[in-house]
Amino acid sequence: MDPVPKPTVPAEKRGEEKGLKCKLCDRKAIENGYCKFHKKAYESIATKYDFWRKALGITWKEYLSEIAKNPLTGQWAREMAEYLAYNGERQNVTQS
Repeated sequence: MDPVPKPTVPAEKRGEEKGLKCKLCDRKAIENGYCKFHKKAYESIATKYDFWRKALGITWKEYLSEIAKNPLTGQWAREMAEYLAYNGERQNVTQS
């Protein structure tokens, strides 16, 4: 008698994009084309932008440039900022 296969949850329902690689590296994409590291970096960059925009009156592109050139910026955030700036991608945080 063959064992009954366990039902599997599709990758999309697990929050993973089946078979896709991160847009920035070769890791497995988990959401919106990003691996878990670049996704977290994007979330951090995007959520902090509103604070910096209000404080300094800078645009999204200027903000990304500042992140990329700051020596204290981590690797994942720097890669994400450079990628977003180069590709002209906008942030999806609601601006007030």
